[in-house]
Amino acid sequence: MHAERNRLSGNGLTLAYDDRVVVRDLDVVVPDGSFTVIIGPNACGKSTLLKALARMISPRAGGVVLDGRDIDRYPTKEIARRLSLLPQSAIVPGQVTVGDLVAQGRYPHQSLLRRWSVGDERAVTEAMALTGVADLANRFVDELSGGQRQRVWLAMVLAQQTSIVLLDEPTTFLDIAHQYDVLDLCADLHDQRGQTLVAVLHDLNQASRYATHLVVMHAGEIVATGPPADVVTAALVAEVFGLPCTVIPDPETGTPMVVPTGRAGRSGAQASVSATRGTRPSTT
Repeated sequence: MHAERNRLSGNGLTLAYDDRVVVRDLDVVVPDGSFTVIIGPNACGKSTLLKALARMISPRAGGVVLDGRDIDRYPTKEIARRLSLLPQSAIVPGQVTVGDLVAQGRYPHQSLLRRWSVGDERAVTEAMALTGVADLANRFVDELSGGQRQRVWLAMVLAQQTSIVLLDEPTTFLDIAHQYDVLDLCADLHDQRGQTLVAVLHDLNQASRYATHLVVMHAGEIVATGPPADVVTAALVAEVFGLPCTVIPDPETGTPMVVPTGRAGRSGAQASVSATRGTRPSTT
């Protein structure tokens, strides 16, 4: 049997918090085996969309499809065996060791008839080795630095051994070196293990460097999708982010790199952006 080409998608999604509608009638497809990055300005619905894909929030309309079935039809543990999520602000438990926290990633695989196994131990050991936290196994999580903690949370997600991994702003609160450290790790997981990754990021240049597929959002809508080289243009950045810029090849990777217009030329460019504000880039 051949694997389905696109295992995760959202169809006609309307997402809201109480009376505030954030996303309306949105369709999205996550290409299987991709490193998909969702980008857009603040409050455009990026994290809300990711939460819906993870069944953390229920749509007002439409639905999420996972492996050919409405995600609401799966028991919670079954979803957790197929899809894992690293939330934006994971709460650090007090007096829990790194080893014990990473081991919690095996919870979806436990049952009354299936207790801790050699396979579970192997999954935890491999996850800690991949994320470089094996030497921290006996340390308390709340004693670690921000970068170390993020690696530990990622290790817990990897120990879950799902083929789809969702990451909600995985670089938040990290300094620039640790941001690239975590993103390099994510790229390695995608390249070496073939996992489908979906991440919400704020930094457009980081998204362009690491993503194989971009989803660009603005005001609760998807305005462009596709490879970074096809999507990231000066016109799109100006329209979606309100930032006059030049887009050049990244000297390290050749991927699109956004260089903001200098202050001297920004005022005229801003006026031009404002005059064309009603025009949206087309979705590819």
